[in-house]
Amino acid sequence: MQTEVFSQLFPLLSTANPQTLEWLLNVAIEHEYPVGRAVLMEDAWGNAVYFLVSGWVKVRRTCGDDSVALAILGQGDFFGEMAILDESPRSTDVIALSSVKLLSISRERFIQILFKDPQLHHRMLQLMVRRLRQINQRLQIRSYPPAVKLAHTLVNLGESYGQESSQGKKILNIPFKDLAEVTEIGVEETTKIMQKLDEKGWIIIDNANNIINLINLKKLINLAGQV
Repeated sequence: MQTEVFSQLFPLLSTANPQTLEWLLNVAIEHEYPVGRAVLMEDAWGNAVYFLVSGWVKVRRTCGDDSVALAILGQGDFFGEMAILDESPRSTDVIALSSVKLLSISRERFIQILFKDPQLHHRMLQLMVRRLRQINQRLQIRSYPPAVKLAHTLVNLGESYGQESSQGKKILNIPFKDLAEVTEIGVEETTKIMQKLDEKGWIIIDNANNIINLINLKKLINLAGQV
């Protein structure tokens, strides 16, 4: 992968200098996982930072045999950075929702890079603050109607990871159970709302290609209250 492509793919690296990008690529390890595979187990947090080159994953909290999806991440995002900074144990793992390609950079190497490139350090802090803001948003809308909350989830996924297509922005056809858990509503409610949005023509659920086309993003934004 060329440094220019690396920088364009990951917002975290948009301000990194060319030397940093080259060093990152030299020390990064490539990984590929099929759908359903554990990408990161709960006892491995803190060992490395992971960059999602392609595909979709879910971060889930585990408790015995039970698990709940906490977040869904797509191409261009990264995870594991908090664990290398606070070194606290995690009761979460990361599962591939599609075929996934990752780059991992060890904890020691990544910390070295942060000290070498203040711009990258600053950019990572900005993105971490953005994530905290998104968590606060989710807390603020907990009491909102399920349709509003689900629209909020779809808009965030579309704006963060959606790819442009002739039918709007396309995202992975994420299992309704995972959508429901991330949105903090019931699976039955999620199913009904998604079917309603499909009937309205705001989205198209394409099971054959395993994608959801967000046809009318403006309507979804209005429903989500993000006017």
